Amino acid sequence: MREKLLDSKYAYQGRRINLRVDGVELLSGRKATREIVEHGNCVAIVAVDAAKNVILVRQHRSAAGQDLLEIPAGKVEPGESPLVCAHRELREETGYLAGKVEPLGGFYASPGYSTEYLYLYLATELEPVPEAPDADEIMDVVRIPLAGIPEMIASGEIRDAKTLVGLLRVMLYFAFPSS
Repeated sequence: MREKLLDSKYAYQGRRINLRVDGVELLSGRKATREIVEHGNCVAIVAVDAAKNVILVRQHRSAAGQDLLEIPAGKVEPGESPLVCAHRELREETGYLAGKVEPLGGFYASPGYSTEYLYLYLATELEPVPEAPDADEIMDVVRIPLAGIPEMIASGEIRDAKTLVGLLRVMLYFAFPSS
């Protein structure tokens, strides 16, 4: 059930994203247009300390027009492995090093229009170190008991997609350790 790519052109090429417009032919023979946001792969990290607190960051998101609570995340740099990126982003955004980082799979952020794929990790055995945020990142580190996360999700206090996916996956991990 694949579409046939007829043509492709860039409407915009930027530092973080590109916007590609594809002309496609559907199985029915009908022609359609697909607008694709090209974005590099990323990592998302659920960091849990020894007291079962989740380490989140609160930061302003211009696209949402508000501050959001999120798990640490960031773009995989060219030549960098997702695991190395996870360690780097955790330190930059939270000021923690992880003694143990486990892969928990991955997911597409929004496959209807974006190429962005996120590798999900669980970070434990945390050790505090000086934070090293990027110059354009202003965020507050927030510790939330893992047991309080379901209520924050249910109330809508946590509403970032990667954070919802990551937290739900980690709650399953702790509830069913072989998952």
